[in-house]
Amino acid sequence: MSTNVRRIAVNTGGGDAPGLNAVIRAVVRSAERLGWEVYGIRESYDGLFEDGGLVRLDRDAVRGITHRGGTILGTTNRGNPLRWPVTAEDGSVSYVDRSQEVLDALADAEIDALIAIGGDGSLDIAHQLHAKGLRVVGVPKTIDNDLAATSLTFGFLTAVETATDAIDKLHSTAEAHQRVMVVEVMGRSAGWIALFSGIAGSADVILIPEIPYDLGRVCEKIESRYVDERREFAIVVVAEGAFPVGGAPLFQQAGRGQRRLGGMAQQVAMDIEERTGRETRHLVLGHLQRGGGPNSYDRLLALRFGAAAVKLVRDGRFGCMVALDPPDVLAVPLREAIASIKTVPVDGDIVQTARALGTCMGD
Repeated sequence: MSTNVRRIAVNTGGGDAPGLNAVIRAVVRSAERLGWEVYGIRESYDGLFEDGGLVRLDRDAVRGITHRGGTILGTTNRGNPLRWPVTAEDGSVSYVDRSQEVLDALADAEIDALIAIGGDGSLDIAHQLHAKGLRVVGVPKTIDNDLAATSLTFGFLTAVETATDAIDKLHSTAEAHQRVMVVEVMGRSAGWIALFSGIAGSADVILIPEIPYDLGRVCEKIESRYVDERREFAIVVVAEGAFPVGGAPLFQQAGRGQRRLGGMAQQVAMDIEERTGRETRHLVLGHLQRGGGPNSYDRLLALRFGAAAVKLVRDGRFGCMVALDPPDVLAVPLREAIASIKTVPVDGDIVQTARALGTCMGD
């Protein structure tokens, strides 16, 4: 089914991920070949409420950005137009629905369709806007790789490389000081980054949200490193959403009354040192995993996703998200894309590989 399109918009929402600029470039180059104009919305949907927030994107605007990290459009994880925060004079915060303003702004700009790049939260917004009449196509973006509808998301493998490189570097300093080093990586509900980087980086212990850990088993593995293997150092990789048996993930207070996951590496390090008496340090990689340019695979995947999204717009397949189903990029309804997250199979071959290598998974 073909559709009459002359002008489209693209935005990036949620946390940044290596590969966002590659998607934008693919959208612009693919759309221009069809004779369309492309506009970028700054800061997710925020640009629609500000002067100058809708910018023309042409070949010159996207030249040389495939390898660059971040996003030339900017992004935010606080710009939900369906639940827009309004602060009163007394400091209290209420929420209003500004979705109609989004639809009106796009209509006033004569935008025929939107390509929304984002994770589960941003794709949920896109889905709700589509239900209100917006012609939208989604592109999945999350370094956590936890969207069930796609085999892989761009930025994930770059984040794994960043984490693995950090773990590699920690081996030498941990050995020099005979310390236990606990590294916290991203992974709110799924431990893909921790699992991939932990195995690749030869970690001794990997803790992920899917397998609640027993501190006693963790300490047994560490003591075995020092006593039985005579290695006298140990590396522990912890996903930020990991938690002990009978416990819960740790949260820290953030700005604007928000709570964010964090602190698990510090807690695990303190517990290990108290239980074993071994000198223990912790490190939180945090936003380093989002930074830098995408590796070659993530560049290719991002470019494929961008080109495929334009194809869906051309064919009138709105309300869908592009998804990798190797070897192809397919279309998945947005309602299915946001229905569930993809967690690590605890009996899958990757976890089995870790166990076969002698890695403690905390259980």
